Amino acid sequence: MAKSVAVGLDEVTGYFAQLEDPRSSVNRQHPLESVVVIAVLAILAGASGPTTIAKWAALKADLLMQCLDLPAGVPGKDVFRRVLAGLRPEAFQAGFSAWLRALKAAAWETSEVNQPIMAIDGKTVRRSHDRRHGLGALHAVSVWASEWGLSLGQVACAEKSNEIAAIPELLNLVDISGAIITIDAMGTQKAIAAQIVENKADFVLALKANQETLYDAVIQYIDTQSENDFNNVTVRSHTTHDKGHGREETRTYIQLPAPADLPGLSHWKGLRTIGVVVSCCLRNGAETVEARYYISSLKLGVKQFARAVRREHRKHLPLEPGRHVS
Repeated sequence: MAKSVAVGLDEVTGYFAQLEDPRSSVNRQHPLESVVVIAVLAILAGASGPTTIAKWAALKADLLMQCLDLPAGVPGKDVFRRVLAGLRPEAFQAGFSAWLRALKAAAWETSEVNQPIMAIDGKTVRRSHDRRHGLGALHAVSVWASEWGLSLGQVACAEKSNEIAAIPELLNLVDISGAIITIDAMGTQKAIAAQIVENKADFVLALKANQETLYDAVIQYIDTQSENDFNNVTVRSHTTHDKGHGREETRTYIQLPAPADLPGLSHWKGLRTIGVVVSCCLRNGAETVEARYYISSLKLGVKQFARAVRREHRKHLPLEPGRHVS
């Protein structure tokens, strides 16, 4: 668990000091860096536009006046509207990314975690659609460092199906070196796995039917080895038991070296191991069993594999009839 690290707002303003001010120089009362920092903090607190940003700033006026350069007091909504509408997105992104990299470095320095888990996930932004103008909801792909409680980057895309194109862009935006990257099955792509390894990170990628040949081969191999209680292969296993909210859950994590004859093995850069997680959940007297399959660049070390999988907040893959792990 990372220790808390205090960050002064004067440190944050430095990351936006090079932004070009889109406002006229006439009657410019509020320093650009202060306006941008207030907007960022307000949005992190839940504000959704210039009006709510201004309301948040008014509520925090005493604190902001102490910490930021605000010679004319806190800005009003019109100031936030003009600034946010006029800023060049690329320039803002550069400053914001630099700030996040600094936060990551500070979190890493104070954390006892050797390899942080960074989950890449796609979400649809609530209330972002505009039916009147025929616009669908905005979809965004983000990198979430769960152990630090920190979002490290985000890329917008038109639809969920566009995540495959957005993920490489996101990986270029964020420093992932030394981390374990988890992605759901849509992001299980050879090029994405290669990009992760080339950026000096490890991957744990979920398998589903979109990788039909590889998916079936991993299931068949694990099922075949389980019939002999894994006596013919090197295997690592780990079991956890959890109770709470009216349910009892047992999870068994099994990790094996990727077999040399795994279809397409040579095309998956860095692929070392395969794994399965079998979850048995008892709720209200009814038992459900689910299995999820993975490929990974991690070396054998099932607790590391289990830690990565636990951080993955995805829908589980139901165990199909006749498939089991002894």
